[in-house]
Amino acid sequence: MTNPDIFWFLPTSGDTRYLGTSDSGRYPTNEYLRQIAITSENLGYDGLLIPTGSACLDPWVVAASLIPVTQRIKLLVALRTSLGGPAPSARQAATLDQALHGRLLLNVVPGGDAAELAADGVRLAHDQRYEAADEYLQIWKKLLSGETVDFSGKYLTVRQSRNYHAPVQRPWPPLYFGGSSDAAHELAARHVDAYLTWGEPPAAVAAKIADVRERAAKYGRTVRFGLRVHVIVRETAEQAWADADRLISHVTDDDIERARQNYAQMDSVGQQRMAALHGGRRDRLEVAPNLWAGVGLVRGGAGTSLVGDPQTVVDRLREYADLGIDTFVLSGYPHLEEAIRFAELAFPLLGKAAVTMKGEAQTGGAFDRRASDSHLLGQDSRQA
Repeated sequence: MTNPDIFWFLPTSGDTRYLGTSDSGRYPTNEYLRQIAITSENLGYDGLLIPTGSACLDPWVVAASLIPVTQRIKLLVALRTSLGGPAPSARQAATLDQALHGRLLLNVVPGGDAAELAADGVRLAHDQRYEAADEYLQIWKKLLSGETVDFSGKYLTVRQSRNYHAPVQRPWPPLYFGGSSDAAHELAARHVDAYLTWGEPPAAVAAKIADVRERAAKYGRTVRFGLRVHVIVRETAEQAWADADRLISHVTDDDIERARQNYAQMDSVGQQRMAALHGGRRDRLEVAPNLWAGVGLVRGGAGTSLVGDPQTVVDRLREYADLGIDTFVLSGYPHLEEAIRFAELAFPLLGKAAVTMKGEAQTGGAFDRRASDSHLLGQDSRQA
């Protein structure tokens, strides 16, 4: 594995040093998110995932706010096929891709938490959301290809629909997608450029990759693959595991039970798979070598972390790369500090041309350890 795509994550619902408590929380202010984005670009990350959800800031507005402060890093922005129509979103995508000079990537999101979707007015069942997403993407792609579209489907109808302003990336910005159900895999096979899986044990990831590949081949298509996972990388394994334990040191049994009940009500197959990895138990969190499910005890979405010293974690990433993964979408708590740590410790082993301590510490540059730590102490005082 040489020079894979490494993305970082913008915590648009807030950031923290400890899960299970708001005592160490950071508001997702635009200033803080810009700080993470600028730092990630300067370090050499290839992209930023901007998440979506009712607790998150709007991903399109956040992406637009980063236009004047970034020049190279790509932005992976949620395309919510259950919210809004394909024609308005085609215009949005073309406009944002133009403003970013071709740096827009789109993360197709048909589902999520059914209760959250209902609060937004979406009452389709799980598989219906994916059927509707298929119609949406058929229309959306034709519009961005310059076609005038007439379409009458089960869920969507458009008449003489047209997109007048083309994106920089032709025929459309690349489509990413994650989902674990049969309906999700079928949608990926038909439409997307890159399939993202949450961090499951390698054998489970291999099975998902094989299924999506087989389905895509039936349509004469190929799909790339990525892994969405947290990281806790330290100079020694002992330090990494101690910090993993520290991250959930404020989590109570009541916190875990509330999260478990919440997961049980969701119709997301991916979330069910994440919850099954740990079963709500603290004594079974290492679900594969160096793959730790502690985050998923109380947080939805990606619930696993790769934990260890730099060489060990890079070796684990290589194991996933050998399965066909070429993009890693990473995160860690707090996201500003962890972006720096991972780049400094792991990028040299991954062949990434990063701005690191070696290049700047001698001149007192942006990532001088003393200057950085002093600045982060000030940032950490702005607690929720």
